[in-house]
This record gives sequence, C-alpha cells and structure tokens, in this order.
Amino acid sequence: MPFLTKQYENRFVLYDKAVFADPDLIGFTSEQWAQQDAITGFAEGRGTTFFVNYYELELALRHYHRGGLIARWSADRYLWTGLESSRAWRELHLLQTLRERNLPVPRPIAAQVIRHGMLYTADIMTRRIPGAKAVGQLLANESLDTGHWAAMGGVIRRFHSQGVYHADLNANNILLDAGGRFYLIDFDRGCIRRPRRSWQQRNLQRLHRSLTKLQGAQETFHFSEQNWQDLLAGYNQL
Repeated sequence: MPFLTKQYENRFVLYDKAVFADPDLIGFTSEQWAQQDAITGFAEGRGTTFFVNYYELELALRHYHRGGLIARWSADRYLWTGLESSRAWRELHLLQTLRERNLPVPRPIAAQVIRHGMLYTADIMTRRIPGAKAVGQLLANESLDTGHWAAMGGVIRRFHSQGVYHADLNANNILLDAGGRFYLIDFDRGCIRRPRRSWQQRNLQRLHRSLTKLQGAQETFHFSEQNWQDLLAGYNQL
C-alpha cells in the first residue's frame, strides 16, 4: 500500500488514504486532538506518545525527540538532508515493509515533516495495538511464564532472521497483547541489513540491560536470569 504525500510550503505530510481521505484533517499535535476530546491515553518514553480515537480507530501519535547529550542542544530538531532521509519518512516506510513480511509491528498511518531551514522536526502516527501493554510496564505488576519468555525470544529471532535491526530494543518497545502475541514498536533509526551475529547479539544485550536496569530501579519487577535464559531458548529454537 503506497503512501501519498502532500506538501504545504515547508511541511510534508505522508499518509494512508484508506484512513485519511483528506490530509488537511490530520492532526499531529496533542492540542488538536484534545480540542476534539479524542485523547484516550498516553505512554511515556523519550517523549510522550498520545493515544487518540479517530472514527473508532485507536491511533498512536509520537513526536520525534533526540536522546543523549545532543538533546541539550536541540531537543527535537534534526539536520535536513531531504524528505526521503528524514526519520519519519524512513520509519513509516520501514514499518510498511515489515508488515508486508508478516512481522508483528504496528500499522503505519501517517507522518509529518516540517522543514526549518537546514533543520526539521517530525511526527509519526501508527495504529495502536488493541489491548497491548509494554513488557517493561507489565513486569512491574505481574510475572510472565516460561512460554511467554520463549515466545518473546522467538519473535525477536524472526526479525533478526530477516535482517531487521531495531536501534533501541528495550523492554518498553516490546508489547504483549491480550491474546498473548508480542509486537515490536518504535523503529526510529531501524533498518534492514545483512543478518550478522555481531549486531544481533548487541541487540539482545541492549534488551538485557534494559530489563536489569528496570529491575534495579523498581521495588518490584518480575524478572530473573532464568527468565532471560528462557527468552534465549526461544530465540535459539528457530
């Protein structure tokens, strides 16, 4: 399903026409949705992801924020090198490619890129996965059984086997829905590359660090090294 692009002077909107027939109606700020009393919730991460209701469709809206030391200089502006190399454009099309490969990711809906001279800001909108919770939040309240940990590892292996690199694989970028299915979200800076054990192991190590960090920061967090071994067993099974 190709996306359509509309340009408004220095603003570019990429969108799925099956969802938004008129790109002029797409809101990319929480204020726009709040005016319609359409915000249904939010999730905190590097920035805030807002969940909004649009004609019975639950959508997730995220503004791109920088991380690390460079965020002190510029919280949300990136160097402009063209629309096709912007973070929102790349993530939107990567998500669509992953869905075409039957990988469990959110459906991409729309993106906005606003050019500010040599810099730009961006936003992305995806379909919210019904009933899904972030693993990092879930483990603060309940434990997952061996089968869940193995299934999580198996899902990660499916992505790795197809060369899908997730730049920030952490416990809050893995969702579990009410049916027991795992999804990966937030593919900012993600890409498809040649499968190699080196980067795949770094991906797993990043996830392990995020789990141990959450465990150390919270009084109750249901994670153990046995859980990690169960995840690896599921990963290595494929």
